[in-house]
Amino acid sequence: MSAARAGGCLCGAIRYEAAWPPLALVVCHCQNCQKQSGSALSVVAMLARDALTVTGETRMFEDRGSSGQSVFRHFCPACGSPLVTDTPLAQAEGHIFIKAGTLDDTADLAPTVHFWSCRAQHWFLFPEGAERLDTQ
Repeated sequence: MSAARAGGCLCGAIRYEAAWPPLALVVCHCQNCQKQSGSALSVVAMLARDALTVTGETRMFEDRGSSGQSVFRHFCPACGSPLVTDTPLAQAEGHIFIKAGTLDDTADLAPTVHFWSCRAQHWFLFPEGAERLDTQ
């Protein structure tokens, strides 16, 4: 682990530590991420599975991605904060995803790739130079 970042849910029942920097820091504009986050998008950090340690018990909702693949959305059962996203493909590749907005320190986050840009809210302004993918 080169450095670590800590984070957790709104009520503090779930805490985590993640190796930093992440393998990728991306934004997802898909409709499911919008609904799950209650916002226009979701900022997600991709980590190696062994680079994440979670303390506390999450609940999980099994969603379906556009491909039909399962998307396991882990959240705090007390306050509802979304924390971790997982998929069978990520498991097979040794990756896992955290919701970057749950980090204690978010001041230097600078995502470079936007997935599902075709679903972005019409008022969202993409940062200059950011890569935009219509899907994933």
